[in-house]
Formats: sequence, C-alpha cells, structure tokens
Amino acid sequence: MTLHAQVAGGRGGGHGHAVVIGSSLAGLTAARALAYFMDQVTVIERDWLPRGPGRRRGVPQARHTHTLMPAAQQGLEELFPGIGKDLTAAGAVRVRMPEDMLLLGPGGWLPRTGSGLSVLSAGRDLIDAVIRDRLRAEPKVTFLQEHEAVSLEPGRNDSVAGVWVRGRDRKAPEGWAGRRLIPADFVVDASGRGSRAPQWLAELGYTPPGETVGDPRTAVATAVYAPAIGHVADWKSLLLMPAPGQPAQGMLHPIEGGRWSVSVCTGDGSRPPADHAGLLRAAGALRHPLLREVLEAATPLGPVYGCAATGNRWRHYERLRRFPGQFLVVGDAYAALDPAHGQGMTVAVECALALDHLLTCHGTAVGLGHRLRRALAHRLAPVWRASAFGLRAVQDGRDPRAGLRERLGRRYAARIAAAATTEAPAAALLLDLLQSAAAPTAPLRPSVLRAALRGPRGPVPAAPPSTTHGSDARRRRAVAPDRPAIGVSTGSARWRPGTGSSAQWPAAAPVGDRRLP
Repeated sequence: MTLHAQVAGGRGGGHGHAVVIGSSLAGLTAARALAYFMDQVTVIERDWLPRGPGRRRGVPQARHTHTLMPAAQQGLEELFPGIGKDLTAAGAVRVRMPEDMLLLGPGGWLPRTGSGLSVLSAGRDLIDAVIRDRLRAEPKVTFLQEHEAVSLEPGRNDSVAGVWVRGRDRKAPEGWAGRRLIPADFVVDASGRGSRAPQWLAELGYTPPGETVGDPRTAVATAVYAPAIGHVADWKSLLLMPAPGQPAQGMLHPIEGGRWSVSVCTGDGSRPPADHAGLLRAAGALRHPLLREVLEAATPLGPVYGCAATGNRWRHYERLRRFPGQFLVVGDAYAALDPAHGQGMTVAVECALALDHLLTCHGTAVGLGHRLRRALAHRLAPVWRASAFGLRAVQDGRDPRAGLRERLGRRYAARIAAAATTEAPAAALLLDLLQSAAAPTAPLRPSVLRAALRGPRGPVPAAPPSTTHGSDARRRRAVAPDRPAIGVSTGSARWRPGTGSSAQWPAAAPVGDRRLP
C-alpha cells in the first residue's frame, strides 16, 4: 500500500483552498500534491490551455528536446500512479542508457553496457497534456485559464491570504479586466523563470532572496525530422556532449509518431542557427560528424526554433529569515537550470515531492514555510551539483582565473570523463550524474578514484560503438518499409533521387484543440 493510500482517509479534511500560479509541469505536479491534502485547488494560467498535446504560449522551450530522467519518472509515478504507461501509450519512447544510445562523453564514446537507467523521450506538449488530463480528472482541481496573477494578499501573522488576479478581456484598453481577489489558505508560485515573487515580496515589505547565477552562454536550436526511408540503426538516441575547448552539444531523441527531435546547443554565447542549413552546419561542427550525416538523409518536418542564451539561477528563498507563511515558490521560479543539462522537469517533480511529503507528515499547511523551503533546497541540491559537475567536465582545469579548489574539481571531473570510455565505475558515475541519480559522495568512491587515477585502459575509441554507423559499421542495404509510421511533413522538403528521404508520410494523429492567436 502506498503512502497516499495509507493517509487518504486523513487528507482533504478542512484544510481549505490552495492556489497554484502557473500550469507548467511544476504547477501541475504541485497541484497534484496539494489535491491529496487540500479541499480545493485552483490552478491559475495566464494563457489558454489546449485539450490534448497542443501548444501553450507560456512554454517557449516546449519546442526543444525533452526527456524525463529516472528521478522525474519515479516522482511522477508516486504523484500520478500509472503515468508511465499513459505516456508510453500516448507515444513516448523509452530509451535505455546507454544500451539504446550512442553517447560521446567529454572524454570519448561510452561503452554500451547495461546500467539499469532509462529515460522517456517525447515532445513537451505531449508530456504536459498527459499529466494535465490526469489532473483534470481530479474533482478537487479547477483550472482558471487566461488569468494573470498580479500580486499577493497579505494575511495575519506574516502570511499570505490570497492572490490578486485579472482576467483577459480583449475589449479592455490594455487587454485585461479589473483585478479581483482569490482567497487562499496556501499559495504556490510555479510561474517559471519570469516569476515576480521577489517583486511581490518586496511590495509586502519582505527582503527579496539573493541569487546564484551561472554564466548564460548556452543557446539552443531545435527541429523535428522524419528518419530517412529504410533507416536502419542499432540505437535510438544520439548525444554528443561538449568537451574542453569544444563547448557545443548535439542530441537526437525519438519522439511520438516515429519522429526525431534534434537540438544543437551552443556553449560560447553565440546565437543559435535559425534555419536548416545553419543547423546542419552546426551539427557538422560538433566533435563527431555522425549527427550531421544522419540529418542529411532525413526530412525536416517544420522550421528551426531557437532559444536565447540561458544559464543556471538559484533564488535562495531557503536563506531568508523572514518569509510569509502559506506561500511557496517551486520549479524554475526557485532554481532554473541550463536547458542543455535537461534537468528542468526533474526540478519540478522534486519540488512537488517535497511539498507532498511535508504536508502529509506535518498534517497542516500552517507553520510549515521554513521547513518547506529547506526541504526544497535539499531536494534540488543533487540536481544543481549534477549541472555543476557537467560544466566542470568541459571546462579547462588549468584556468588561472579559477580558484585552487575549482581548478582541482575541474581536473578531477575531466579525469573521470576520460576514464568513463573504458572503466565501468567511471562510466556508471557519469551516467548517474547526467541523470541526477548520484549521491554527493559518489565521485569519491574507491572504484571511481582508482579509475580516475588510472585513466582509460588502452586507446580511446574514435568511432561510435555501433554496427550500423561509424567507420566500423557493417554495410547494409536500405530497404523502404511498407508503412513508414512517421509524422506528417510540412511540405518544406521534397523527395530527391538518391537521398533516401521523402515528404510523403501518413497523416499525423490529432493534436487536440487549436485556437488562433
């Protein structure tokens, strides 16, 4: 019996009304945690919410490649039992790491040995839609669409008593109706990187939090492709990580409809490519040409979407001595990570798990603020460390501008990355760190220390560990399938003799409600 089943009889009994600001993944999972405990939950969303996997304007990064890491999958299963089956039934693809993946780490190609880890790969719109549909089936939860939160209502004894909102009104001069108050016994801000919580706190007389900010040097360009007719591969995903002196990164992941989501991340502050020709050039400039070679025979299924440079940012709410009760900040509004590390959804789920656990144990939302903020910081620390380790592994360990401790950390991370090409303990640690599954002391395990000190055994493989791609690949004759289960083309590409690609694909499944801007 799960924890939720054990305490179901004691939940939802007179705990009042909760408000969640934002229907991002952080907002949806927080609403699920609150619905287990509160009598009613209202999710305030600034934009219109589609039925099915349609595009929501408030998620500009939704067009880019997304994968659910193991920690995020486990957390979602705890909050939404059976959600993994729902996602795979909707089209999400399970990818074992590294059995189903060609992974070029900072030190070279990783061996494709069993690790027991896997990710779920799908479009962000599909992931959000499946979770949103599960939440819509919860009678306690109500979605208030096309409403914007503008400020907090102060309550007694340093607390928050509600949220002031305004609804969209296209006839009004500014496009918004007048303000109105939504009373609440608990308020969660899940409005993402653009959160105005620091401003709202200042308006109520509180000190805004300090911040730890990373250098925003990563920009992302993404496009969706259909594999070439007759494409044969012994892998599902491709990840080309950055390395010292080569900060760019490329990835290819399968998504629903038999399509590929392909992203190229710049790491030097330059602008991302804006068209397919530029994306191919950027893929060709990566550490290995495999991604470009695969894309040259594929069919583009839409334009290239870019995302401006972003970086890591942690707003340290856990350090504030004075903070209003019955108010919590979660997800990217609390700690936003560089999208190149793919940990944003993990942060969202970890915040919801901390909220769920403490509400269940404490039995009330009153007097829980400090413990909640400390619990969030504890949950987010491993994800933040994983992102920092990934940066160290690709930075120069001899940079004189860095302190001695930082230089040693970078050089040790680089040695682990190099040993991962032939040493199983180092490879397992690198995969754990990529997926935030490693303990803080994991880099200091004796087996990892020995592997890092010894270094790779023998020459580092220059070709990917694949029988279908790379210099050691066996020659195969491409055979066109009878019924290619690939998504629909936008008509931007035409079939050319000898290319092995085609724009004639079956019609895609309905993507849900659509609304004109």
